[in-house]
Amino acid sequence: MGLDRAVCLGQIRAMASAQHHHHPRPHHHHPHHGHRRRAPSIGTAFALGTALNLGFVVVETAYGFVGHSIALLADAGHNLSDVLALVAAWGAGTLAQLRPTGRYTYGLRSSSILVALFNAIVLLIAVGAIMVEAIERLASPTPVAGLIVVVVALAGVLVNGLTAFLLLGGGQHDLNVRSAYLHMAADAVVSLGVAVAGGVILLTGWLWLDPAVSLAVALVIVAATWRLLRQALDMALHAVPPGIDAEAVREHLTHLAGVVAVHDLHIWPMSTTETALTCHLVMPQGHPGDNVLAQLASELQEHFSIGHATIQVETGDPEHPCTLVPDHVV
Repeated sequence: MGLDRAVCLGQIRAMASAQHHHHPRPHHHHPHHGHRRRAPSIGTAFALGTALNLGFVVVETAYGFVGHSIALLADAGHNLSDVLALVAAWGAGTLAQLRPTGRYTYGLRSSSILVALFNAIVLLIAVGAIMVEAIERLASPTPVAGLIVVVVALAGVLVNGLTAFLLLGGGQHDLNVRSAYLHMAADAVVSLGVAVAGGVILLTGWLWLDPAVSLAVALVIVAATWRLLRQALDMALHAVPPGIDAEAVREHLTHLAGVVAVHDLHIWPMSTTETALTCHLVMPQGHPGDNVLAQLASELQEHFSIGHATIQVETGDPEHPCTLVPDHVV
């Protein structure tokens, strides 16, 4: 029956429960379902966070001019980048829910990966600007508008901390939301450091303390952001998502009844919450039937959180060998 067939398992996953005769396994929610449940609360969090931060930028800029504080004006510019990051993350979440089109056949889900990468890069650039300013001030300390800096910085802690709290729940399974959360949390830490430094300066007159605290906080932010940057970059390059063992997936497929070989196996993130898989199964006895593939779809979802799988079945006819057999061929 040497027939090659490519079967989209995502469309027949619903058949799995009727064909599944194994022992019950722990239930795992499909990423689409979880995303739809989280969407309203995360959308509200982004809306509130954007409004709070935009209002704070206006207030901080005004007090920066009133108090003749370059530090507050610089921080206002930094917080403006936060607003842009929130809007970008919010927009990516919205784009991810759009239907696929003839041109974008997977939809725009991958925009969430691009925004996570963008946020990580912007955060590192902002931290770099803080470090440059701090080093310059260490060499030439300048007077600080103590009381105004403390009060406005504490307001920044409240605004950024509240925004980070609103985003906290949605960041457990979505790198895009987590990048926005880390951005807000990092800024809350920066504002707290500025407030503490401003208070100590009011009491002691140690002008060097402001840039010293800024450097220390910047290093903490870099350490926290580096992992986010690496994860976002890996996703952008279609690396196997964290938490999925590609060799374990290959072994699972290899041990299926009737399978003698597996090749052209690819596992990659479709978005910050969804994972796709494609592979070729060599089955000399021919296509096993949709019920077997439906059961396999269920197993891939349950064991590996792979929700979009496409399987091509081959018989291994030596007269018509697959040109994608070597693993290095793509």
